[in-house]
Amino acid sequence: MEYFEVGTKKDILYWSKRLYQKGMTPATSGNISVRTKDGILISATGVCLNDMDEDDIVLIDFDGNVLEGKKKPSSEKFLHTQIYDLRDDINAIIHSHCPYITSFACSNKMMSEPIMAEFVLYFGKIPKAKYSLPSSMQLAIDTANYFKTSDTVLMQNHGVISGANTLQEVFYTLESLRAYAETYFGTQVLGGAKKLNRKHIKEIKSLKK
Repeated sequence: MEYFEVGTKKDILYWSKRLYQKGMTPATSGNISVRTKDGILISATGVCLNDMDEDDIVLIDFDGNVLEGKKKPSSEKFLHTQIYDLRDDINAIIHSHCPYITSFACSNKMMSEPIMAEFVLYFGKIPKAKYSLPSSMQLAIDTANYFKTSDTVLMQNHGVISGANTLQEVFYTLESLRAYAETYFGTQVLGGAKKLNRKHIKEIKSLKK
């Protein structure tokens, strides 16, 4: 892994490429940001995360106004500002259109089936925000509201958004969710998953204590 200061443009570029190469932000979809002492560094609109350079990262304030940069910030900038306003402990956010994860958001299927011990331990159930027009303030408000009790939210007919202290943590969360989604789809091909029972789930959750 490359070494760079967390929460910098180089940090964003590194994890943006990892996201694209894992198939979690196809074409120009998705956006990524970090909170800094000067504001929010966020990817520009209409940019492929794999092809970004530092000029494609814009500094905005917490009202979405551009402070530095010649590009327009992501059209989903208010998703990020609303979550940062709500959660002081979140300093990095990724919004992904990963097809495997987004399939759950588009099919009205919750990511909650207890088929993997790791999923039960770390996630349990991912909430889903109702559909609102992409880039709208209504979408930002409705989705951010779920961050009162969760760090990751499915967005109906849209995608997934997740936040943590660092981009590395968010990336690992999304990678884990993709692994769960792929496993779930694989079990459907093989005739369906054998779910963990209540006793198994209770034992797994006790590992957190």
